[in-house]
Amino acid sequence: MPINKLTFSQKIKAYKNNPASLIMFLLVYIGAAISLISLLFLIGYILVKGIPYLTPDLFAFTYTSDNASLTPALINTIVMTLLTLVIAAPIGIFAAIFLVEYSGKGSKLVKLIRITAETLSGIPSIVYGLFGLLFFVTTLQWGYSMLAGSFTMVIMVLPLIMRTAEEALRSVPDSFREASFGLGAGKLRTVFRIVLPPAVPGILSGVILAIGRVVGETAALMYTAGTVAQIPNLMGSGRTLAVHMYALSSEGLHMNQAYATAVVLLVLVLLINGLSNLIAKRIVKG
Repeated sequence: MPINKLTFSQKIKAYKNNPASLIMFLLVYIGAAISLISLLFLIGYILVKGIPYLTPDLFAFTYTSDNASLTPALINTIVMTLLTLVIAAPIGIFAAIFLVEYSGKGSKLVKLIRITAETLSGIPSIVYGLFGLLFFVTTLQWGYSMLAGSFTMVIMVLPLIMRTAEEALRSVPDSFREASFGLGAGKLRTVFRIVLPPAVPGILSGVILAIGRVVGETAALMYTAGTVAQIPNLMGSGRTLAVHMYALSSEGLHMNQAYATAVVLLVLVLLINGLSNLIAKRIVKG
């Protein structure tokens, strides 16, 4: 019987004659248990502290110093996320397709692009915020606006989407491409009809990570989108849920509402992840 189909006690017996394997097996289980417990504790703590304060006033359409409404921040978060993905996702996916399907293997340009993307992925978000402040807000004279914040987030999440999509495309076996070419299909048709569908789950995982980064970002958006608690147009200043939660907690006057905002933020991320997984399954089945 394969080892992955054995129960925990059966695995212990199977590894007892090999102490090194037994130790590694136990360490893996302990690490997984610690991660799970930490996650459950974090989620439980947020829910216990925040759910009692999810009052109707918190969802008022207009923010005041009395109700500390999160509705403007919630709408701004959705707008910011959609605008960022509309720009970053196509560019990142098409760039990954170029790197995997159209560029020559061992190309110096490809190596340069990959090194650049990996470098950008490790830059702290505050640096992106300062760049957005200097370029989008000041040089282009967009001011503190949703548009400046969105373009800053595009630059931040683009390397993540591109590298994840690239790895997803590279995981598709070359036999798929060879079979398609053997049947007379062209390069473009092979890429979009044969290669992309199996890579969709991996690509969407990168998009989900990008969504999580946009939804949870504070530093970069404070320098570009601003912290005004209202529903603006694209050239107006507005705060997202994460910035709203940070503002409430830093003021120290609405800590209960800050915990309630964290609950809404958690639910929003779960809904987005669930919707993305549902879309991925339907695309794969189609």
